Amino acid sequence: MSDSTSTSTAPFTRGGYFEAIDDRRYKPTTHAGGAWDPDEQHFSPLGGLVVHAIDRHRAAGPDDGLVLSRISYDILGRLALDECEIEVVTLRPGRTIELLEAVVRIAGRPVVRARAWFLAGLDTAAVAGGPGERLAPPESLPTWSMSDVWPGGYIASLDVRPVAPPLPGRTSAWISTPLDLVAGVPVGPLASYLALVDTANGIAVRQPPTAWMFPNVDLTVHLHRQPRGTWTGLDTTVTFGPAGQGLTSTVLHDVDGPVGQAQQILTVRPLPSGA
Repeated sequence: MSDSTSTSTAPFTRGGYFEAIDDRRYKPTTHAGGAWDPDEQHFSPLGGLVVHAIDRHRAAGPDDGLVLSRISYDILGRLALDECEIEVVTLRPGRTIELLEAVVRIAGRPVVRARAWFLAGLDTAAVAGGPGERLAPPESLPTWSMSDVWPGGYIASLDVRPVAPPLPGRTSAWISTPLDLVAGVPVGPLASYLALVDTANGIAVRQPPTAWMFPNVDLTVHLHRQPRGTWTGLDTTVTFGPAGQGLTSTVLHDVDGPVGQAQQILTVRPLPSGA
């Protein structure tokens, strides 16, 4: 990965990553194009779309004050750049704890299964504590073109601002986008925030993606505070093991400091010679 940054502006465009077809079906736009294969969806905006679907499901019931505290996605198969359908069910209803499941289907086949825990939102400010070091604010940082490393419409849509020059396996950066998650549709702040989290696996690559593959097969996010603002902060470390597995670990930030953590397990493999 290059350690250079640029003061040029990201290629801001209008529109969204998805267009709504009906209450459960969505069509990805070219802006959702993947980094490993432009004909596939990048998982990051799809992860946000799942939260949007969960928000819609919960909005049909009473406001119980629960907040999303953990969501774990399993990526079951190829994410074709094609119409998808999201079904959400409540697995464990409750007044203070609730578990929901969302399944994404493309061409009738499940491609993502996510489970989300909602916990009671209470005033615990008197006992709040933990590591709280903030990242340098994004407004003070130059823009870095990730398209120099990765192809795809999703990467091209981003405004990425590293806190320091990106290093192999270690980068802290702010991510934002001018695009709607769903074109012309109001989306909750958490769905918009989480729609950028899967970018973590691409900001601190240990080896060039032209020589090695290291896609993640899952993403798990734990939150101790609900993020706010339009920037997703990623303080990311990437580890490759000796037997084909890797791990991308990220402390998640908003402009006020850490909000939680994300983990992604990687399958690491060399690209075929001449690929």
